[in-house]
Amino acid sequence: MATSTSIFRRKSVEDSLASAEDPDRHLKRNLTAWDLAIMGVAVAVGAGIFSVGATAAANYAGPAVILSFVIASIVCALAIMCYAEFASTLPVAGSAYTFSYASMGEFVAWIIGWDLILEMLLAAAVIAKFWGVYLSDAFGLFGIDVPTTLALGPVDVEWGPVVIVAVFTTLLAIGTKLSARVNSVFTIIKVGITVFVIVAGFFYVNAANYTPFVPPSQPAEGATSLEQPLTAFLLGMDPSMYGVMGILSGAALVFFAFIGFDVVATTAEEAHDPQRTIPRGILGGLAVVTVLYILVTIVVTGMVSYTDLAASDSPSLTTAFVLVGADWAGRIISVGILVGLTSVLMVLLLGLTRVVFAMSRDGLLPRGMSRTSPRFRTPARLQIGAGVVVALIAGLSDVELLEEMINIGTLSAFVLVSFGVPILRKRRPDLARGFKVPWSPALPIIAGVACIWLMLNLTALTWVRFAVWLLVGIVIYAVYSYRHSVAGRESSDVPVTSATP
Repeated sequence: MATSTSIFRRKSVEDSLASAEDPDRHLKRNLTAWDLAIMGVAVAVGAGIFSVGATAAANYAGPAVILSFVIASIVCALAIMCYAEFASTLPVAGSAYTFSYASMGEFVAWIIGWDLILEMLLAAAVIAKFWGVYLSDAFGLFGIDVPTTLALGPVDVEWGPVVIVAVFTTLLAIGTKLSARVNSVFTIIKVGITVFVIVAGFFYVNAANYTPFVPPSQPAEGATSLEQPLTAFLLGMDPSMYGVMGILSGAALVFFAFIGFDVVATTAEEAHDPQRTIPRGILGGLAVVTVLYILVTIVVTGMVSYTDLAASDSPSLTTAFVLVGADWAGRIISVGILVGLTSVLMVLLLGLTRVVFAMSRDGLLPRGMSRTSPRFRTPARLQIGAGVVVALIAGLSDVELLEEMINIGTLSAFVLVSFGVPILRKRRPDLARGFKVPWSPALPIIAGVACIWLMLNLTALTWVRFAVWLLVGIVIYAVYSYRHSVAGRESSDVPVTSATP
């Protein structure tokens, strides 16, 4: 039951587990540790593995981007352990939203759920957009002349993002297990391509390109004050690149590579034997991804100088191969990117609907959105609705301009989950935990502080946009969610079904 009628009323672990048994809002448990690990790898090993390391090396840290990845992976590992503890204790849909509801109360849960919607909605739209761009590039590399934009009256629509979103929306509506099998095939293919590219790239590595490992700081030409890290903006520093600040800014940027693991936690309600499978799946996937990203970064910074990468309009692993005369790699990488983005998009669409599903089931969003299909045991209508929104954003807008918003949404969720672990341990020491974060409360607090530190290294403009998003969320909570909350109605003895269909 809810603990009070205030905005900090909490939903007990028992109530959360009981809500998962609602016959009209029930998900099928059929995902294994392998399925969960593959999901984590699938969403983390996407186009980013072919581009984000090169971009961070060119514009932020030089060869020291290797340290940026190490820093980001350590911070992610600390936070992911907290996710693993929560998910094995409270294996229901919703991820950080559900965990925050049990530990810190409804308003905090709403804010983090709102942040997760921001993260996954924008990430899915950005990835779908990039899929269309790379499809066009692939057509060019293979000599295929097919227009990727259709004119519908006065509106130009990119058909690639719309088609790929429609395909995976359909698969996810039919069944999570079927989607996981398709995802496994795509993930194995793209990991194989990634390993091939790494091995081939090592033959072109020149040790001289690693010097200087930490390039001296220099002014960032053309950058405005709002386009530098928030910490530098608050300290009145001029926009710069490279040096120590460059390594930290690079870590904040490449954190995008690790966003997939909180998405895995949203599927906790569909995991078989969640106390064991969720920790194994999340931590196993993170280990694989960290190794792959660091190896790719070592290759790309060793093949060519970071200054040559910086001279490119859009530095990537393909750029490095072209600069050393290995143009043949472009076609292989283009295939790897398309396959990689395909599986990333599927997992993000899944995560988005599971967060909205959990918030809807709790009444913070309209309850009708959380009804599951009697045939497929998935929230089919919600999945289709989310797919339509993502397709429209990706097909009609320049959503890639908001890419850093994904990172700040992810990191804010990581902060609250990390701080929530010691809170729930103190309030409910009796709960069975399939996995425990070692050295609590010290390690979870360190994880939360580390995530805040990375957030402060995102640009000031990103923080302004994030503040606007939060303000909109607070208004929606005040106008609708607070009054329709299932927990609030239960604490007031108001029948839930009378007002919430």
